[in-house]
Amino acid sequence: MNAHTAKQGMREYDTFSSPLGEMLVSVSDDALDGLWFIDQKYYPVAESWRHAPEHPVLRATHTEVEAYFAGELQAFTMTLAPRGSAFQEQVWQALLTIPYGELRSYGDIAVQVGLPRAHARAVGTAVGRNPISIIVPCHRVIGQAGALTGYAGGLDRKRGLLAHERKGIAEDRPVFELVGTSAP
Repeated sequence: MNAHTAKQGMREYDTFSSPLGEMLVSVSDDALDGLWFIDQKYYPVAESWRHAPEHPVLRATHTEVEAYFAGELQAFTMTLAPRGSAFQEQVWQALLTIPYGELRSYGDIAVQVGLPRAHARAVGTAVGRNPISIIVPCHRVIGQAGALTGYAGGLDRKRGLLAHERKGIAEDRPVFELVGTSAP
């Protein structure tokens, strides 16, 4: 995540269609601060935001999300500025280290941010509040036993994103193996 330390200004937004549904994208100044499926859990109220479909970051986000779904992009380039608590932001930063086509458990993320694996539930809560779907890849986090658990955009979308990424990984690379799950 590219840090965005300037005071966040007026939020601007646009909407666009994706293969998994309509999306709302928002920006403050020149940093992306939100990307949600329109009917997802924790969807924001954007009444005071300014509609700005020509904003360069909003346009770039739309273009990169389209390229992602077309199988032409695996890493996003825009500056990110998600809004959350210090703990949430630490967890979201950890999500950005999960490579395309790989999965981690909530316990793995807990260990990565310096907590015992037993804090997986707290990590899950922070993951669920991720305001930048797809780009901050919360869909790549699963339960310890490999179960698909929780996704603010819905489990059908999580399955869709994982299936999409499965198609885009090299044939000689194992498909979606859990990493780091053997430690207690």
